[in-house]
Amino acid sequence: MRVEIWSDIACPWCYVGKARFEKALAAFPHRDEVEVVHRSFELDPGRAKDDVQPVLAMLSKKYGMSEAQAQAGEDNLGAQAAAEGLDYRTRGRDHGNTFDLHRLLHLAKEQGRQDQLVQILYRANFAEERFLFSEGTDRVVELAVEAGLDEAAVRAVLADPAAYADEVRADEREAAELGANGVPFFVLDRKYGVSGAQPAEVFTQALSQAWGARSPLQLLDEGGAEACGPDGCAVPQH
Repeated sequence: MRVEIWSDIACPWCYVGKARFEKALAAFPHRDEVEVVHRSFELDPGRAKDDVQPVLAMLSKKYGMSEAQAQAGEDNLGAQAAAEGLDYRTRGRDHGNTFDLHRLLHLAKEQGRQDQLVQILYRANFAEERFLFSEGTDRVVELAVEAGLDEAAVRAVLADPAAYADEVRADEREAAELGANGVPFFVLDRKYGVSGAQPAEVFTQALSQAWGARSPLQLLDEGGAEACGPDGCAVPQH
């Protein structure tokens, strides 16, 4: 079974939702047969690459709230994250364009390191004292290398704006086609969708339902035609 997760590194509910989903997945009896794929979704696609600002200022401008209200929201998110065992820095974080991060996640997918990079980027953005966006390319390279990616390959992708750009845009078009207008958005076997950072119990139910709904293979011919199997190939006896 395949679970696809549309998310953005700048999305705090994606950070929390991933933890809740993984809690459900860890207890799922068929967890070793579940493939998890992370898909790209930018919450702020129009932001210029060099436009970096404090999170509170961004929230105040975007939602028309005071910084005190924005801070209260961050404190609430911090409490939600703590309930899932996550560290969450409620003050002093920055915000920027995530397109390059998504491009690197596609590189990581090719190398089987996607989940590692997603988790490291979440940690860097939400939990660490250092900035993710303000420190520039070297900071991103450092994190990608920590996830197991080759430094030269990472720098090559970051230096080429076209590298994996089509893959990111394809993910975003697909999200729109599936009706996802926010993240996190979980799609199970292209049959069931779960929107938002739902409680772990909801993900448990969704996993069980999707697993049970898998269609068994329909054999068109159950005749005794020759075939090869684990024990070898049948030899015609004439």
